[in-house]
Amino acid sequence: TLAAKGITILKEGKIASEEIDSKKLIDQHYYAIASKATILKPNELNVPADKFKAQFGLDWQTALDEGKVFNAMDACEKLGLDADGLDKEWAKCKKAGKMIKFGGGFYCGLLEIEGKEPIYAFNGFFMSMRSKFTAPGLNIHYYVVEWDADQCPWADFRGKVLGPTDPAEAPADSLRGIINADWEALGLTSAPNVGDNGVH
Repeated sequence: TLAAKGITILKEGKIASEEIDSKKLIDQHYYAIASKATILKPNELNVPADKFKAQFGLDWQTALDEGKVFNAMDACEKLGLDADGLDKEWAKCKKAGKMIKFGGGFYCGLLEIEGKEPIYAFNGFFMSMRSKFTAPGLNIHYYVVEWDADQCPWADFRGKVLGPTDPAEAPADSLRGIINADWEALGLTSAPNVGDNGVH
């Protein structure tokens, strides 16, 4: 499929989850989201104080000063949760309307767990997403490729060679289309979806 589209593979390899985790490779890949979830601390974020107060009824600076605000990684530690546990609590706060979107990839939610002091967390969904790349024993397989941009513009590479983010909408001969059609034969445990679409 790649050769037919004028794409040449220059190199390929694997990166183990332990390296992805220790070097925060996935955090860099998803920087806009991860910066609020794992990289920066709440006092380093540009939180719209007026929106925070309107949503939660508490001054942003007061929440910060009282140690009630955490990025997602620190929220896991504070609450004694793993990535999936935080994701479940995040879903509860979203359903309860105790979440606000400050901007693209920038969410804050009030996590209220019985027997624990309520906290505010940023981008709590990211830890579960991150664990798909960092859980022990996993790895990613990568390719370094080249092609003539006049023959295959970047938009075509993304849309026609890789395929759209939703594999169900991908052209049959795109990588995501092929993975979507043959996921069982490829040994995948479930059909691809927008979050787990087989290729980036």
